[in-house]
Amino acid sequence: MKLKLANVVRLLLLVVLTAPLGIHFVTEHVNAGWQTASRESVGLAPKPEQTPEAIIQVYGARAYGWRGYFGIHTWIAVKPSLARTYTVYEVIGWYLRRGGSAVSIHQQQPDRRWFGNMPILLAEKRGEGVDALIDRIEEAALSYPYAREYTMWPGPNSNTFTAWIARAVPELALDLPPTAIGKDYLGSSMTAVAPSGGGWQWSLFGLLGVIVSEVEGFEINLLGLTFGFSHSPVAIKLPLIGRIALNEQERLTASAQQ
Repeated sequence: MKLKLANVVRLLLLVVLTAPLGIHFVTEHVNAGWQTASRESVGLAPKPEQTPEAIIQVYGARAYGWRGYFGIHTWIAVKPSLARTYTVYEVIGWYLRRGGSAVSIHQQQPDRRWFGNMPILLAEKRGEGVDALIDRIEEAALSYPYAREYTMWPGPNSNTFTAWIARAVPELALDLPPTAIGKDYLGSSMTAVAPSGGGWQWSLFGLLGVIVSEVEGFEINLLGLTFGFSHSPVAIKLPLIGRIALNEQERLTASAQQ
């Protein structure tokens, strides 16, 4: 039994340590400079002029450049009922260089590539009652406590912002992937509701922590790297890689999102 456990640990370490090499060959985030990297829409969001109902979508994409080996950038897009445009909420660190707030609230396409990297849809809400949730997202974004701070690791960063809003709107049931480094940053607090609202978490400045939740499952955060498992869907969670689904249907779904 000890031998088998040791083999499993060695395998996990091998996967984690070699993941950046795999990502290098299968992702797009080491292309041209950021000035010429694509920000085109990829067609994941419904066209607002054809969709009268209210919509909330949460997206994630690999961060630009070498940062993408380790984690993703996340953002939230909303469209109230009958609106003709989407509003996107996100934190962009370099906004602080010109003073003011790192929080960006702009009307734009919600499903644009993040400087060349393909976005995936992490959560979605539509229809009745969603307008009220959109109002709460606006309130949470405006009250974000780290608007004038940004630290890529361990936070606060764009994923800290998305997790902050998710806690304020638990109806989203958002399960941020393990590659969303910064989601567990709680500042001077050590306990909080899990980002999904389905459980609780303990975190020491985003460097050491635990989540126990019906949505996220069980997660351990070590130096900002997340290890864990979830039961719905059944998956292993690993840093750098993300979720590894353990049943065929979930694997097909995950593959379709890449």
